[in-house]
Amino acid sequence: MTHLPFEGLRVVEFTHMVMGPTCGMVLADLGAEVIKVEPPSGDNTRRLLGAGAGFYPLFNRNKKSLVLDLQSPEGKEAVLKLIATADVVSENFKPETMKKLGLDYPSLQTLNPRLIHVSHKGFLPGPYDHRTALDEVVQMMGGLAYMTGRPGDPLRAGSSVNDIMGGLFGAIGVMAALRAREQTGVGSEVQSALFENNIFLVAQHMMQFAVTGQPAAPMPERISPWGIYDVFRVKDGEQIFLAVVSDTQWAIFCDAMALTDLQADERLRTNNGRVRARGWLIPQLRERLAEHRAAGLAAVFERHGLPFAPITQPHELLDDPHLLATGGLAPITLTDGERAGQTAQTVLLPLALDGERLGVRLGPPRLGEHSAELLAELGYSTEEAARLSQTVAKAA
Repeated sequence: MTHLPFEGLRVVEFTHMVMGPTCGMVLADLGAEVIKVEPPSGDNTRRLLGAGAGFYPLFNRNKKSLVLDLQSPEGKEAVLKLIATADVVSENFKPETMKKLGLDYPSLQTLNPRLIHVSHKGFLPGPYDHRTALDEVVQMMGGLAYMTGRPGDPLRAGSSVNDIMGGLFGAIGVMAALRAREQTGVGSEVQSALFENNIFLVAQHMMQFAVTGQPAAPMPERISPWGIYDVFRVKDGEQIFLAVVSDTQWAIFCDAMALTDLQADERLRTNNGRVRARGWLIPQLRERLAEHRAAGLAAVFERHGLPFAPITQPHELLDDPHLLATGGLAPITLTDGERAGQTAQTVLLPLALDGERLGVRLGPPRLGEHSAELLAELGYSTEEAARLSQTVAKAA
């Protein structure tokens, strides 16, 4: 795109892990200049292993890295000069940490009345706000793990759903605050929280109870609203998800798979009838479909416009033909760890503006990569900038 919506918007972020960086990534992808302020040792997320190894490179693209020691008077002075030029400050540290540094909303509002301050926390202000929250913590206490696992076996979702969505809601709040600032001329405070985000995710199950008086059963034990809506194990142990969610689709499915006896069964003519018959219908279908290959079933379902899905592992999506054809992936250069300097594919925001995807303008920044230029802009000499932004190597 020739012009991104948030070009000219300056965001200063004090964030780590997933939630806060996601908010900044969204604003950065939309064109904002997002400046990630890091301590001399760098964001600890750069050094995570295992399931956290992808956090930093994924959620910090299109950003600049500025190293400052906020515990020193000089570093504090420099960051306040920077914030005076900013439109948005984003943070996800404990309230007492930001207040001690003088970076809480009341302090910064005095410095820059037009500033929008977005905080990403575990809980909105209330009885729980003193607790330390993680995605898994709020999934357990917020009903999501109960709904995902089998009865008696709560299971967290297989992604950082609350962290990511919490960051998205933070970005939505910033957009609303920017619109309000156009009308009032002053900034405001935005708060987003993991627990409240999780409650929004399970709100449909809460409303189910309000409407029916019946508690929602965990997903593996739920009463499906559709007659056929299952994972089937087929030839050679392969698996495939198949769905038939309307009476029209049922007729098409039976014709395509030559299930003439089932199509003629009066008990199965309506979706609700098929739901009531699931106890005997699904075992029959499992037996009849077991001799088919997953690829063959996929071809039949695709040809007839029926819902289906292969069972895919996340890493396999790097070669997904649809993602590749639609520009859903883009190359970045890794900055940390054993693969530093190598190229990897990152996933872009799942939207298009005027038919174009929002791409990568800046890769995830090296520690302090933009310190010199940003401090020079604030009036610091080359020597002063070098002293202020000294980094400290830290072992992985």
